[in-house]
Amino acid sequence: MASKIPFVRDMDFTYGLAQSVSPLIRRVVANNPGPFTYLGTGVYIVGQGSVAVIDPGPIVDGHLEVLLKALEGETVSHIFVTHGHMDHSPAARPLAALTGAVIYASGEPVKPTDSEVRMEAGDDLSFRPDVAIEDGAVFQGAGWTIEAVSTPGHTSHHMAYALREENALFPGDHIMGWSTTVISPPDGNMGDYLKSLEKVRDRNFDTLWPTHGPPVRDVQPFVQAYIDHRRGREAQILAQLALGPASIKTMVPTLYADVDPRLHPAACHSVLAHMLQLVKEGRVLCASDPCVDSVYALV
Repeated sequence: MASKIPFVRDMDFTYGLAQSVSPLIRRVVANNPGPFTYLGTGVYIVGQGSVAVIDPGPIVDGHLEVLLKALEGETVSHIFVTHGHMDHSPAARPLAALTGAVIYASGEPVKPTDSEVRMEAGDDLSFRPDVAIEDGAVFQGAGWTIEAVSTPGHTSHHMAYALREENALFPGDHIMGWSTTVISPPDGNMGDYLKSLEKVRDRNFDTLWPTHGPPVRDVQPFVQAYIDHRRGREAQILAQLALGPASIKTMVPTLYADVDPRLHPAACHSVLAHMLQLVKEGRVLCASDPCVDSVYALV
């Protein structure tokens, strides 16, 4: 059985209001709840007076107006985007146009999810940053310092952001307190994801501020549980294949019996990511090009 993760799901917030959640951070939650976004997209405002905005969020009725109200009287110098998905990046360009801010994100292009099994949020293929950044880039504002932390896995271009003054990380969708993260091949990569989890674990952050859901305070044990869960899922897959060859679609209802069935299509993506890694490692065979409908067998 996959290891249990000590999820945190309770969050005190009100749609349409900017809430101060730490000395340097305010959060505005977009009204776009769903099976993939949980209570909605959490947009973070860092600093006072001259500020940075992290993951401006989706284009939904009233959201941009709420952000502008929260930023009234302040200068937005930086807009940071973790990755180009429709619940994270679309509001970046209109917010930049209205505030004069510069958009920063990974220079890796947003790649389409080439599968009939899709994430609800979808890919923001039109997203382009003004400035392409790399791992370790540092940005400063009035009383705040943000470092780019490359975290590929959920997508190849995923970038997290560390707030040095509070030893905190904005991990986007790389780590979420309320749920596991979908790894969607061909852009998502399980091997890269596990390495990125270890990277975040070893940084010893005090707090994680995911884009969806409440903060994670006990960071190292939580991230280790994320890693253990993925290794446990891998063991489950191998145990299923020990019973005989099978396709991902036939395995998911058993592997994810305790998960909302609406998330099973996304789960197929994550299992495919495991399969691709297992095939790469020579532990599993696939007679055709690996996909959710392919039949897999143990070596």
